[in-house]
Amino acid sequence: MSRTYTVALLREDEGGYAVVVPALPGCITQGPTLAVTLERVKEAITGYLECLQAHGEPIPDDSPTVSFQLDEAEEALVCRVSVEEGVLVG
Repeated sequence: MSRTYTVALLREDEGGYAVVVPALPGCITQGPTLAVTLERVKEAITGYLECLQAHGEPIPDDSPTVSFQLDEAEEALVCRVSVEEGVLVG
């Protein structure tokens, strides 16, 4: 079984992308290309969920319809990424 989260990829002025996961506050990463950034966000989500599990915290669900505001961003690519629950601790 997998968990799917909405992510917003923002093109950075100096090149590459930054990415945020609205359903997981503080879960951010960046990368030089779209492909690398998407791989890194999967790793970031997995690590975030593992940390929640290790501390006995609930795993947030991500609604297919997520509302969020991107401060100062002129444009963003919004997509959904999935991580396998089998990789999570516990």
